[in-house]
Amino acid sequence: MKSNHIKNILKLLVFSFTIISPFSVFAHAIMVKSQPEQNAIITVSPQKIDVWFNDKVGSEYKAVAVIDSKGNRVDNKDVQQEMLDSSHLYCTVPNLPPDTYTVRYRVVSIDTHIVTGKFQFTIKP
Repeated sequence: MKSNHIKNILKLLVFSFTIISPFSVFAHAIMVKSQPEQNAIITVSPQKIDVWFNDKVGSEYKAVAVIDSKGNRVDNKDVQQEMLDSSHLYCTVPNLPPDTYTVRYRVVSIDTHIVTGKFQFTIKP
């Protein structure tokens, strides 16, 4: 009788692990780092904008856009994905004047969900 009880508990544990584990593996991508950093105040225009995620992201539907305080897109519209690190996207920008900029990004997580987000940085004279 005790043996059957242990077997049932083991079956329940295996079943629970099977059900729960895919959800922990397939989580949405989260931005973990940027350059310039989120809310940074800098004095020199960056040459490019870098965004890193906590996991690999798909190469399709990727986007990074830099918007000035008047709502104009100011990046070079050349988003790239790092070949050796698919969690890293970047785009180049021209020499940006002092202003507050919003960086918007869109990626496809490894779980196939589209993830969007934004952060800001400021260039001061």
